[in-house]
Amino acid sequence: MTIDRHSLMILVAGPYRSGTGDDPAKLEANVRAMTETALELFRAGHLGVTGEALALPLLEAAGSTGPGDAAYEEIFHPVAEQLLARCDAVLRIGGPSEGAELMVSRARATGKAVYTSLADVPPAR
Repeated sequence: MTIDRHSLMILVAGPYRSGTGDDPAKLEANVRAMTETALELFRAGHLGVTGEALALPLLEAAGSTGPGDAAYEEIFHPVAEQLLARCDAVLRIGGPSEGAELMVSRARATGKAVYTSLADVPPAR
């Protein structure tokens, strides 16, 4: 198997809790939006990833009772930060989000590309 050297691993950063009041349906809608964007990146030849895809199962395994509890604070943002360290770029989607803006800021500070729309992401091939 050959690796496409023009394929990027891109962290999709968008709101998770912001504006939801921690309503489970709204949280799920935000996760769905990020996941669908990651799928579009994949279909374009890149590897789109979300921190939520890794953090949420860990939160469940850790016995988290909901956003903001001790397990959430221990796991949620640290997972995204570790994932960002391994990504080539960030794609910022959605509305206001302190966490997503933190990922954008950290990406820029380390010289990673930051895109604000799918159209801005360079072709994989």
